[in-house]
Amino acid sequence: MKNSFQEVAINPNNSKWENTISRILPLSYRNSDIRTEFDRDYTRIIHSNAYKRLKHKTQVFFSPENDHICTRGEHVTHVESISYTIASYLGLNTELTKAIAVAHDLGHSPFGHSGEKILSEISKRDLGSPFWHEKNGLHFVDSIELLEGHDGYKNNLNLTYGIRDGIISHCGEITENALKPRDKFIDLNNYLSPNQYSPYTWEGCVVKISDKISYIGRDIEDAITLGILDNHLQELYDLLNYNSSDYTLNNSNIINYLVIDLCKNSTPQKGLCFSNNAFNLLNKIKDFNYKNIYFSDRIIPSNKFFYLVINQIYDKLKNCFEEENTLSNIKRLNKFYPKLSNGFYEFLQNYSDFGNRKNLKLKNQIIFDYKNKEDFYKSIISYISGMTDNFAIEIYNEIIRF
Repeated sequence: MKNSFQEVAINPNNSKWENTISRILPLSYRNSDIRTEFDRDYTRIIHSNAYKRLKHKTQVFFSPENDHICTRGEHVTHVESISYTIASYLGLNTELTKAIAVAHDLGHSPFGHSGEKILSEISKRDLGSPFWHEKNGLHFVDSIELLEGHDGYKNNLNLTYGIRDGIISHCGEITENALKPRDKFIDLNNYLSPNQYSPYTWEGCVVKISDKISYIGRDIEDAITLGILDNHLQELYDLLNYNSSDYTLNNSNIINYLVIDLCKNSTPQKGLCFSNNAFNLLNKIKDFNYKNIYFSDRIIPSNKFFYLVINQIYDKLKNCFEEENTLSNIKRLNKFYPKLSNGFYEFLQNYSDFGNRKNLKLKNQIIFDYKNKEDFYKSIISYISGMTDNFAIEIYNEIIRF
């Protein structure tokens, strides 16, 4: 029902308001600034380099010649559009919703979820814990991504709790047909696995569901365009009970059906939920996509290439570790691998205690001790996770060529 969630929306009258707008550190304010806290976050996010790089990161299909196949950046835009529509209809805070949506995939690894899986294998082997993009997204906005302030100094994004929570809480499968926010205000760094907690706000819940709605139909549309589903179209038609005389099978119609169904069936008492028919259909489409798209013979071969690229970069930098001699070893790479050497050295300098931070105009927190093996390995994973597909391949080509 329209505006049925107004009383639980995040606003100054909501008991969660102060927690949701809280920041790790206070932001500087201009006297003439007219933006709300969430508007400021939205602006900081879309001006960040991590956001700009999303357009060159894989969503599902790697390096398509067709420019109209979805990228990670386009996916984020879709999530923003869908979540705004739902939040606006239900009477939730659209500013908070939009900011969570544009931030939710910041820090996503190159090569989509295949790259995420490879980095997770490396992290489990060398650090004893998995890499997952939601946790890395929180790490990126809290500690990695830098933004130049009005004083000319670079500092961390320092987003509000509501946005940070939406980032780390956005993923994980929706196994039950009702999603409600949690009540507890927790330290987000205590998350141990994806989907451990529900989002703190209804707005975060909307983004979590919108993420699923966004990709479920678009991946089918792209797969049809690329010919991957040529031998499975009848199975898809039967699944959707599709009749071409009734409607056109495309992403727009799938999104429209799911969004309207969700808005009609959701209440603060029941939670955000679909009708049983829509929820069952959503799960059937998801199963179809895994079987015929994500594990298709067309996609699997590229995973071997991703493995080579990421592991070659990681190993080349990992071998530089030698406590006090680590920095000189990185510089020594410059003879044969200047792009890798210079890029990683500059990256590490931003987050470690060497170099003149005043001259570099850095005010961000120091998070890596390059003389500590675990910290050094973490810094390499952070560096790789921020790369675009193209940049990672450029570095790989630099490594293998003479």
